[in-house]
Amino acid sequence: MAKKLRVGILFGGRSGEHEVSLLSAASILQAIDREIFDVTPIGITKEGRWLAAADAHNLLNGSQSAMTSRLRAGDPAATPGAKLLHDGIPTLLVPEPAASGARPRSPAGPAALAKKSGLTSKSLDVVFPVLHGTFGEDGTIQGLFELAGIAYVGSGVLGSAAGMDKDVMKRLFAQARLPIVKHVTLLRSEWERFPRKAIARIEAALRYPVFVKPANLGSSVGISKAHDRKELGPALTLAAKYDRKLIVEEGVGGRKSRARELEVAVLGNDNPQASVVGEIIPGKEFYDYEAKYLSEGSVPVIPAELTRAQSRQIREMAVAAFRACDLSGLARVDFLMEPGGKQRIYLNEVNTLPGFTRISMYPKLWEATGIPYKELITRLIELALERHEDKSRTTYSKEE
Repeated sequence: MAKKLRVGILFGGRSGEHEVSLLSAASILQAIDREIFDVTPIGITKEGRWLAAADAHNLLNGSQSAMTSRLRAGDPAATPGAKLLHDGIPTLLVPEPAASGARPRSPAGPAALAKKSGLTSKSLDVVFPVLHGTFGEDGTIQGLFELAGIAYVGSGVLGSAAGMDKDVMKRLFAQARLPIVKHVTLLRSEWERFPRKAIARIEAALRYPVFVKPANLGSSVGISKAHDRKELGPALTLAAKYDRKLIVEEGVGGRKSRARELEVAVLGNDNPQASVVGEIIPGKEFYDYEAKYLSEGSVPVIPAELTRAQSRQIREMAVAAFRACDLSGLARVDFLMEPGGKQRIYLNEVNTLPGFTRISMYPKLWEATGIPYKELITRLIELALERHEDKSRTTYSKEE
């Protein structure tokens, strides 16, 4: 019998998307193929403590928090609740690949850590991070994996950082000649020191309504739609709570109509493939965090009602965006389409670690394309190992 691959499912984290991460992880842990994978859950509390084995399960199987009990994006059978652990083992373990050399020492000592957590530093072949948002999909954790020399699912440091920073992302899209909406980037310090000047610059470049976003954040946290100057100031102040860099985008469709919100799932490394195109019809004015996870009414349509030419154009643009940001493994690529008239299509953003519950758009798009959820998990792990093997061919020091 072939030896099972040892996979660590890493979830939780310090970002505002902690609860969403728990839901994604619970679905993966329920669906992953146990016949070929030996699975270890690794949780990170909101305080930043790392928990392994049974302690990590407490993040998924503890008492319900107020937020998680309201989240509708998970599989209820797989997600009985989420505990915000303020206790547990304060253990930081950086896994090493099985073939690596000496392991890093810890103040607690390797033997003590292994005994406490049930996870030794040589226990994993690959890590599947399901850490949405800050510190999880911005290149931070990816840098840790690179330093440890361990295979991991998803984009590398550069792609993850670029995919998280909406300003840098848009610069890469523009360089690749991909259509993007008009926008203005400003720093938090500019807004706080010279608010009138900042508003004047925005109004000179863009027409209302505008969308105001923190440059580095996921799941639409901190995003507002401003219909006029009265709403613009509070929107900038809200976004400034979450990042030092702010993005203001001109709304597609103007004041009287709303853009169509289209999404494509991309899968692969050097030869990425695009799924069918899906559409989200928000239950609110736009698809913010509440519309995604808390309130009822948002409707996914898969496949989206498009012409063949439109669908082909969007899928090709999705792959081009994936390559422009040097992504790998997976990404959800989001688009905005003008309602009526010319129906021009704009690339909105990429999401390098999208929600991964059974009912999240990324898995649903691939299921509609012909790859079921369980198989998709396996494919992503295979892509991680493929990328790690290719990276191992790179020489980092001068040969004697």
